[in-house]
Amino acid sequence: MLRAEAAVPVRMRRVAVVAPEQALRESLVRIAEAGCVEIDLADDGGPDVRGPAATRLQRLRAEPEQAVISEAPPDLDALEREGRTDLLAGEAQLEERLGSAVRHGEVAALAGWCPETEVGATAARIAGAGGALVPLRTPRGVDPPTLLTGASTVRPGYAARPVRRSFTPLVTTYGTVPYADLDPTMAAGIVYVVMFGLMFGDAGHGLLLVVIALLLRAGRPRRLAALRPLWPFVAGAGLAATLAGVAYGEFFGPTGVLPVLWLEPLEEPMRLLAAAVGLGAVLLAVAYAAGIVNRWREGGPAAALYATTGIAGAAVYLGLAVIAGYMWLGQAAYGVLGAVIAAVGLALAGVGLYTTTAGGPGGAVQTGIQLFDAVVRIGSNVVSFARLAAFGLTHAALGAIVWDGTTALAARGPVGVAAAVLVFLLGNALAFSLEALVAGVQALRLEFYELFSRLFEGEGRPFRPWQLPVQHLTGAAVDAGQPPAAEEAVRHGPAREESS
Repeated sequence: MLRAEAAVPVRMRRVAVVAPEQALRESLVRIAEAGCVEIDLADDGGPDVRGPAATRLQRLRAEPEQAVISEAPPDLDALEREGRTDLLAGEAQLEERLGSAVRHGEVAALAGWCPETEVGATAARIAGAGGALVPLRTPRGVDPPTLLTGASTVRPGYAARPVRRSFTPLVTTYGTVPYADLDPTMAAGIVYVVMFGLMFGDAGHGLLLVVIALLLRAGRPRRLAALRPLWPFVAGAGLAATLAGVAYGEFFGPTGVLPVLWLEPLEEPMRLLAAAVGLGAVLLAVAYAAGIVNRWREGGPAAALYATTGIAGAAVYLGLAVIAGYMWLGQAAYGVLGAVIAAVGLALAGVGLYTTTAGGPGGAVQTGIQLFDAVVRIGSNVVSFARLAAFGLTHAALGAIVWDGTTALAARGPVGVAAAVLVFLLGNALAFSLEALVAGVQALRLEFYELFSRLFEGEGRPFRPWQLPVQHLTGAAVDAGQPPAAEEAVRHGPAREESS
């Protein structure tokens, strides 16, 4: 069951890191180790203002693979001599944050953001160093940064399930969700795999995708180990394609292995086209509903009422849908009702659009053009979902061509059978690769341009917590002011574990 918290980004709290000057470094080291606080940096230092560690790092002309911060203040000269760019990079980041602190007497403070669920644990962590994490009110006109539950930077305390985590790149690739908006991750993932399945409808090819997903889950091949978190996404697409293939009666083409449970794409293309456009109309209605909620959360009732992606736009869409019903059924009442609803929606949208112009005749002309564009976009967006049927037909046609060639060769003796096997394998490999790419791109295009364009009007700012592994030095190394050799231990923040 979906939790209410999963429908919105992770809740953020404005906080201040407050510590005596002598305890500020240790407090910040613990903040870096926790990895759940984004610290505001001063932007008036200029690019040429560098601390001692940053200056030494620049002289070495090398960038470390991973910055590391030392628990105790290290000997920077010794780090430079030994080429420890990792520790110098960590110290440079620490210097940047120390330089951003606001000081009053012997007390220093830094402002930032922290997930609400982590405030208590983080406060307890830095209390041992003599610091404090103080919750603050969110400043007016400032939106907190956005952290989605399935993001790669999420911490174990509120990490998402593997399915949600695998769907998250769909949303983050489009942009950063505004903090006030709904988190569409799960809905977007489900819609994507359904659309992909309709275009890639073949039970044999779908099962191959499921096998690929299981290989990714097992970490095979090793060179693709970085894609392991995406295995539920690939598996979902494979299952959707398998179910669509069962409905179409397709198993590596029209081989007759499966009976047709719904329709044969090549025999009933208009029925498939109507189903695709009907599905698109429903998805657009859902997108408008989510857009209304987002506009309300962003700017209140007025923003929701007048936006072309809010109530006004939804009214235009509903009115046009009712008019389409009139054209289909021939009932004049539907035509009148649809025209009234669409007119009200256009009037509301016109008011909202006109307020964004400079006013006068020029503003009126601009508003008229934008309203015309909004109406045209609704029609083109609905029709755009016809591609679900078009590429489903293409996939079925490729499968039919391969199967016809296979059966024709198989009737020509032993040599023909061998050639038929080769044609079947190579043809299906080509169809699988080509159609998987095309269906994947087209499903992404529909999601971004037709659906997400109604959900989002702006973009948020991603949550970027400061997180570095901490090197805990031995007593001898600290006393000598040297970085340790064999006895050093680098401890990272809490490990992220993926539950299966």
